[in-house]
Parts: sequence; structure tokens; C-alpha cells
Amino acid sequence: MTSISISVRSLVLILLAGAVSACATDQKPSVHASLPAPPSPSELAVATSSDPAKMYSEAFDQGFHVPAVGSKMLASNHHRQVVDYSTSEAPGTVVVDQTDRFLYFVMPDSKAMRYTVAVGPASRNFTGTAMIDRKAKWPRWTPTQSMIQRSPDHYGRFKDGVDGGPSNPMGARALYIQKDGIDTYYRVHGTNDPSSIGKAVSAGCIRLLNQDVMDLYERVRIGARIVVL
Repeated sequence: MTSISISVRSLVLILLAGAVSACATDQKPSVHASLPAPPSPSELAVATSSDPAKMYSEAFDQGFHVPAVGSKMLASNHHRQVVDYSTSEAPGTVVVDQTDRFLYFVMPDSKAMRYTVAVGPASRNFTGTAMIDRKAKWPRWTPTQSMIQRSPDHYGRFKDGVDGGPSNPMGARALYIQKDGIDTYYRVHGTNDPSSIGKAVSAGCIRLLNQDVMDLYERVRIGARIVVL
């Protein structure tokens, strides 16, 4: 067996091992995709309010109700906002800082849109550089086998999957992450538990408020680079 084939086999085993700690199994087959051309400033300029009350007001989307997020549930520095952000990453890149629990969507002129996220325990987190290869609105969710084994009373009832909707833990949107053409089983997604944002409580995925993940969904392009620190 050549060293190249051993390396490929090792990569597959590593990713499969990570998959059992991830937060969802539902996914179409990942494919090798080439990175797109960098987005233009106009493509990055998704309109957004600077008023948290408006940003997190109730909404109706795809026939589903998205409840408002009250100010008591959202710390003043946790609402999405444009911040100064110096990085070597190109505009359009998603950077997740799991320690500080922020996700940055890189914009031109050393700026970024910053979102507060929930993350998983360190033992279950994905780290590294990968690619967003798919986006979905109100995605279907199926827990991984390790989640069911870890908490059968909690996850066992969902073993056949949950259709998209307000009761689905994936929330209003999902961004699917692949590395070298292989599904990592990690997602950036919404939530049906707003109180979890800013904490280390997920099964390993990156979780945002539904209003925030809906905003991020419109900014991120298929093929975008994602860096998880």
C-alpha cells in the first residue's frame, strides 16, 4: 500500500471518528467543489438593521414562525454587529472563534459581521479549515449514533429524524461543512433554544440564533472557506 493511500485512509478514519461526535447526520453526498471567485463588496453588503429590537423581532419564514428574542435573553454585546477585524482571510470567509464564542463573516476593509454562537465541549468540536458545500432552509435533522448512545432518553426518540420546523434543533438554516470532499458532519445552524447562545452546550456544531443564521445564510456563498479555531 502506498503512503498516499495510507494518508487518504487515515483522513477518512479521522473524519468518521469526528462524525460520531457531530450534531447531525442528514446530508446529501458531498462532492469535490472548487472555490468560487472572491465575492464583490456589493455581494457582501446584505442589508441589516443596527437596532437589536428590529434585528431580533419575530418573523414569518417559509410558513414558520420565528419568535422574537427578548433583550433579557441577549447580552448587549451579543447581538450581531459590524466590528473591526484584521485578518489575512479573504472577504467571504467564515471564521469561528470557539473560545470567545463568536463567528465572524469577513468583509472588506478589515471589517467583519460578528455573531454570537453556542459551541460544543472541546472533546466534540471540529477545528481546522474546511469548506461550506451546501446550505439549507429549515433543514431536516437526525442525531448521530453517538448522540443516541450518549443520551438515549433524550435523542433516542428522534432516531428516525425530525422534519424542518420550529421544533427542530437545527433551527431556520444550516450550513454544511466538508473537508477534502468528505462530509465532516458538523454544521453551522440555528436553534430552537435561544438561551443556549454564548454557551458551550451543543453536541459539537456551531449554533446561532435563528435571526442571525438567517442573516448569515444570505451572506455565505457555496464554496466559502470556513476556519474553526
